[in-house]
This record gives sequence, structure tokens and C-alpha cells, in this order.
Amino acid sequence: MAITKILTIGDSGVKFSGKHLEQAVSYILDREKTQGGRLVTGINCQPGKAYEQMAATKRKYGKTDKRQGYHLIISFEAGEASPDTAFEIIWKFVEEYLGQEYEAVLAVHDNTAHVHGHIIFNSVNYHNGRKYRYEKGDWAKKIQPITNRLCEEYGLSTIEIEEHGRKRNELRDGKFIWREMIQRDVEACIMQAESFEEFLDLMVEKEYDIKQNKYLAVKPKGMQRFCRCKSLGEDYTEERIRERIRMESLETYAKRNREQNPHTIEPPGDEFLRRTKLTGIQKTYYTKICRLRHLERLPYSKAWEYREEIRKMQEVHEKYLFLVKNGIHSLTELAAARDNLKEKAAECGKERRELYREKRQMAPLFSVADKMLELAPAEKSYQAGDKFFEKEHLRYQALEGQLRSEGYSLEEIEMLRKKYKDKGSGIYERQREIRKRLKMAGEMIAEFTESLERARDRQEEKTEQEMSRNSRSQK
Repeated sequence: MAITKILTIGDSGVKFSGKHLEQAVSYILDREKTQGGRLVTGINCQPGKAYEQMAATKRKYGKTDKRQGYHLIISFEAGEASPDTAFEIIWKFVEEYLGQEYEAVLAVHDNTAHVHGHIIFNSVNYHNGRKYRYEKGDWAKKIQPITNRLCEEYGLSTIEIEEHGRKRNELRDGKFIWREMIQRDVEACIMQAESFEEFLDLMVEKEYDIKQNKYLAVKPKGMQRFCRCKSLGEDYTEERIRERIRMESLETYAKRNREQNPHTIEPPGDEFLRRTKLTGIQKTYYTKICRLRHLERLPYSKAWEYREEIRKMQEVHEKYLFLVKNGIHSLTELAAARDNLKEKAAECGKERRELYREKRQMAPLFSVADKMLELAPAEKSYQAGDKFFEKEHLRYQALEGQLRSEGYSLEEIEMLRKKYKDKGSGIYERQREIRKRLKMAGEMIAEFTESLERARDRQEEKTEQEMSRNSRSQK
């Protein structure tokens, strides 16, 4: 699995506008990180003179200011790709994404547990002087799909682009605050509005920003990005909202939601709190939850003002449930649970590597199947009587014979491919959950150890004060 990130390299704001670009190029060419420079190459430039040649192109077209370049980072899962494999993938990525249009220098760093590659390219086109333009959504539409396809070609796992993007948004804007808040406000405005235009006005009155392009999107005060209404559910598309405005009213809404209270934020359900006997470290986190329960009484419409407290409550609640579900009552038991999670993480890693070895062995047959799928429309036309595709038919038959000689049909190969993909996804999800719990356990150990040290310091200070008082009274 490889995740691609794209960063911008801006004007340094001083006389030497390309300072940041020069520093970035120098950083990725570090010989200690690239096997003495073996894992380095350039396109349309020499790696050692990359910055000078990029700067010359900028001067040639009179574009020496503002955006200087771009920095792509492709990070691979630990132990999944060798430095040489990573280098091949990154080279192919540059050939496909940039072609021969820009001066670029690329390097693979193998000095960390995760092999990763760096690509730095000029912001100015080498041939026509046009500046590279990154459009919103290019990561999901162009960049990561190339990385995923190349990973599949080399038998590596891939990431789910939509899922990854959704999780990034949750980490940035909060996991459970905005969705509920936006849904409630949309519901309230639907019930009060007599037309779609009035609905939009009511949302604006609630301090929402509105964006009407292909999809209706809204952004409450305090949220960093717009939220497409259709992502809230099928009842929140623009078409459905218009329909609901015509069909629904305050009376129908009240009847449907008579038992609900839409005016407070409810903390996560705590099904363990009352029936579980609390001991040791569990009491510490239960106490933290109690201290944060005042959030129940705060109005949801002002959630953006105390979003950090809500996020903190969610984190504390997850840690508490982790302790209760795993029967952890002491720091010693927590450390043992962490060690057990480390072992499980290692087992998952081993299982993934074995799966990738199997996939690599099948890669030649997958390649044959891919070629057959490309020829499938022509083969279908030939079978329907179109002799124009006879050449393609003969190629299709030859490829089919290759699979048959190995004991497989095209359908069986596709089933096998799906089996590997599903198994890899399952391992990845299990590994992701284990890492989440492992991180949680590590944080709790650090927090509890720190609290014990503070308690010990307070006790020592108290003892010293008592000894001092006793000493003075004896005198």
C-alpha cells in the first residue's frame, strides 16, 4: 500500500525567491538516505544541477516569482516494498503523471521503517512555459489512482480513496459533531420553509455558507470545509429536500419525532457505566468522563465553540470502554494488553507479506487476464459475426490458451483476484484497528504514569512540609 501526498513549494519572500525549492531538492538528494545516491534520478534535468536548470526555465519564461515547485511524497507500508521496487513505482508514476512536460528530480529514502519516495518538479512547464495547476479533487481523481494501479501491478495493496478522504475530513473537522448538527438544522429549515429559496434563506440565518454547484453543499460556522448535503443521507439531496418542502410540515415532523429532543448534544452511549464494577485505572477514566458530562446541557447550535471538548470526551470515552471490555484494572495489565496488541500487529504484517508473495506469483496470469479483458469487446463483436476483429480474436484465443495451460479460465482468475483483494482488505482493516488500539494503550500508559508521578511528587512535598512543621515545633 502506498499513500501519495502533494505539497506546494512557495516563494521564500526574499530576494532569493527559489530558496525553498533549492532546499527541498537538496534534502531529497541526501546521499545517506538514498544508498549513496543510487536511488536518485532526474527527468529533463541532472539531479546535481536540478535547481539551477529549473531556475533557468523560470527565467526563460519570465516566471520566477510566486509558486516555485511541487513536492510529491509516496509512502509505502512498512516491509511491503523494497527500495528498488519503490524506485520503479515512483519512476513510472512520474512518467505517467508528468510525462516529459516538467523538470523533475526523484529519490527514494530507505532510512526509516517506511520506504518512501520524493518527487520535486518545477512549477513551470519545460516546453511551453505554462505553470502547473493543481485542481481541487486531483488527488482522488488522478494522483492516488495512478499510485493504486502501480501498486496492483507490483502485487502491493491499495487504499480506498473515498474512505481515506472521509477519514481525513473526520480527523480535521471532528468525528461526530457536524453531521448531527447539520442534519438537525436542515430538518428544521425544511419544516419551516414554504419554498426551496426560503429554505436557503433560513440556513443563511443560521450562519451557514451555501454553495450550489453540481451538488448542494453547506458549511456551518466553525467548520473548515463544505459538506455536501447528499452525504447526510438520501433524504438530503437537493431534489429530495425540494420534495420534502412540498410534502412535509411542522405537524408531520412533530408527530414523527415526538419522543426526540433535538436541542442538546448527547454524549456517546455508555452502556458499561452502571453495570460494571470499577476498579483501579478504570476509575481514573470514568472520573474524566463525569467531568465532561456538562456538555449534555450545552446547545448543539453552538457546538463549534466547544468542539475540542467534545472531541476530548469522545477520546476519553473510547479509552474507558477499551479498559472495561478488556478487563484491564491496573497499569501492569494495560502494559500486558499493549504487548499482546504488538504481537497481533506483527502477525497481521506477516499475513499481509505472505499474501503479497502469493499475488506476485500470480502476477503473470493476472497480466494475461488484463489483456483478455481489454480484447473482450472485440472478441464479442467477432463472435457476433464481425470479421473485422479477426486479428484481435486470434490474440484472445492465444491468451486464453495460456491460461488454460496453467489450469485456469478467465473467470477463475478474476475470482482469484477478487479473493486476494478481499483478503487483503480484511487484513488491512484488522491491522488498522489493532494500531488504533495500540496507540490508545500507549497514550493511556503515558497518561497514567504521568499522573502517578505527579501524585508521588505531591506526597513527597506533603511529607517534607510535615517534617518541616515537626522540626519547628520541637524547637
